[in-house]
Amino acid sequence: MEIRHFRYFLAVAKHRNFSRAAAQLGIAPPTLTRQIQDMESDLGTRLFLRLQREVSLTDAGRALQAEAELTVRQFEAAQLNAQRAGRGETGHIELGYVASAVFSGVLQKQVSSFRLRYPDIGFTISENLMPVLPGLIEEGRLDVGYIRSPMHLPEALSTISLLVEGFALALPGSSWLCRLKEINAAHLQNEIFILPEQISGTLQVAAQGGYAPTLGPQPGGLVAVVALVSLGQGVAVVPESMVDHIKLPNVVYRRIQDCQPSSFLSLVYRRFEKAPAVARFIEHVKDFSERPTL
Repeated sequence: MEIRHFRYFLAVAKHRNFSRAAAQLGIAPPTLTRQIQDMESDLGTRLFLRLQREVSLTDAGRALQAEAELTVRQFEAAQLNAQRAGRGETGHIELGYVASAVFSGVLQKQVSSFRLRYPDIGFTISENLMPVLPGLIEEGRLDVGYIRSPMHLPEALSTISLLVEGFALALPGSSWLCRLKEINAAHLQNEIFILPEQISGTLQVAAQGGYAPTLGPQPGGLVAVVALVSLGQGVAVVPESMVDHIKLPNVVYRRIQDCQPSSFLSLVYRRFEKAPAVARFIEHVKDFSERPTL
């Protein structure tokens, strides 16, 4: 038997009349009669008692009715869920990010607005080290990620530029640099640079000052970078969005007057994404990033 047989059976049980049931189903009464007869033949029992103008359910018919209703509801629910998943309205997204995406607020805004529009799509969200995040996406262990560009990416990946952001200088409160009214790139020539995951800002400052920077440790996340600065291990060129978010003892943030390096947050994703929910999120981010700033 097929799902249509259950629908035919339920229509006859509801109307207690083959002609009215056939009209509801949009088929001819003789066709409906043959379908019910086929069901009874397959089950080896009668489902209806035929009276002069109507029919009534047998004990077997009444036993089948509740199960048939449940079967049809489950089938229709499965069909609807499959259709919604195919349209990218349900599903799950594995999302990775670097810390500066959170400090800027970009990740929160985009995920929140997406969830309001598609509440049945779930997320697993995790912080990742930037050097490994693109590889996790390429391998399929993550679906999308928020990174700080520019950085080298595998050919299978692409990016959406989201937010251009400048850098600030984090330095120990005891540093002689704090006594300067203005700090220029050349003043940092003899400093040790603690390296964040995105080192482009450090390299731009050194290029402006005309020297090769003395590179210190690269401890990972931005909190770890600023922690080393607070311990007097060096200075660091960090995204300006974190100035208001990471406050540690013995750390001062200053502007580099003659150099304003910048980077931008990006969403990285697979070029030929096939998962409908993930593709829906990528399109949402594209639309979000193209909205005019008020």
